[in-house]
Amino acid sequence: MSRTASSLPRALGVAVVVVALQALMVAAFAWPAANLEPRDLPVVVAGPVPAAEAFAARLAGERPGAFEVATAPDAATADRMLRDREAYGAVLLGPDGPAGVHLASAASPTVGQLLTQLAQTAGQGRPVPLQDVVPADPDDPRGAGLSAALLPLILTSLVAGVLLAVAVGGRAARLLGLVAYAALAGLAVTAIVQYWLGALPGDYLANAAVVGLLALAMAATVSGLGTLLGAGGIVLAVLVVLLLGNPLSGLTSAPELLPQPWGAVGQLLPPGAGGTLLRSVAFFDGAGAATPAWVLGAWAAGGLLLAAATAGSRLRLPAGAHAGSAEPGGPAPLRNPA
Repeated sequence: MSRTASSLPRALGVAVVVVALQALMVAAFAWPAANLEPRDLPVVVAGPVPAAEAFAARLAGERPGAFEVATAPDAATADRMLRDREAYGAVLLGPDGPAGVHLASAASPTVGQLLTQLAQTAGQGRPVPLQDVVPADPDDPRGAGLSAALLPLILTSLVAGVLLAVAVGGRAARLLGLVAYAALAGLAVTAIVQYWLGALPGDYLANAAVVGLLALAMAATVSGLGTLLGAGGIVLAVLVVLLLGNPLSGLTSAPELLPQPWGAVGQLLPPGAGGTLLRSVAFFDGAGAATPAWVLGAWAAGGLLLAAATAGSRLRLPAGAHAGSAEPGGPAPLRNPA
């Protein structure tokens, strides 16, 4: 059998595997984006109780399941709910119906556009004034710069986790590498997004701490699973963080616009929790930050525990590439055969 003939099955196998992976990635990334629509989207109706309840019932009848409507007695209460991240927008009622719409576009520029359209519809031909109570950064009104920074951060965090699992055999050195990577990534990425792109307001160090925690959660997860489970752990981490976490993060839209329950699931994964936490810290003075902070902390702590579970890793560089790196009591470094 010729060399070409013997290599043909392997070449076809590579093509099939790569196309299958390609199809999986296209489906994972495109499906949520192609099915964006409001699903229990929190909004407020502000005005006298009978009128507010009647308008809420009207919204529920016109768009079943689209909005989760709360009522407020006045505009000040509605604005407080927006600043506390309890809702994305508020319809203010006057004697003749909707008299204004207040937004918190910093929570989601996409939802801000949707509620602007809702205001135009609710006015029934009359202009309805709009007020953005918590606006997006004026240098990044659509949130494009902020969302575009997420994918590179995910990819580099995965790479950092894999390299630390493969090349570093000692527990202490591996943990130090993860923490150092997260700290540097937080400072560098935040400096680019906040000062160069102008896509983030707020305190630089607070924002950098959030980005660093997100980077640590992702890098520690892949490093810990890779250290403990080998190549299978790396694949699992990539599936969870990249193929599920990125498209379900809701950073370019909102969790309530994604198909459910996937929008809620995305908030339990590092990219989704990190995006929500960063918006809360940068735009809302920390309102709504507790849950995503706990989620990221749990991922980071779990990953660090797994990364420290064993001195040696089931992943290895070629024999002798890191000879002498094992800690006392750990597995002996691999050696080239005599």
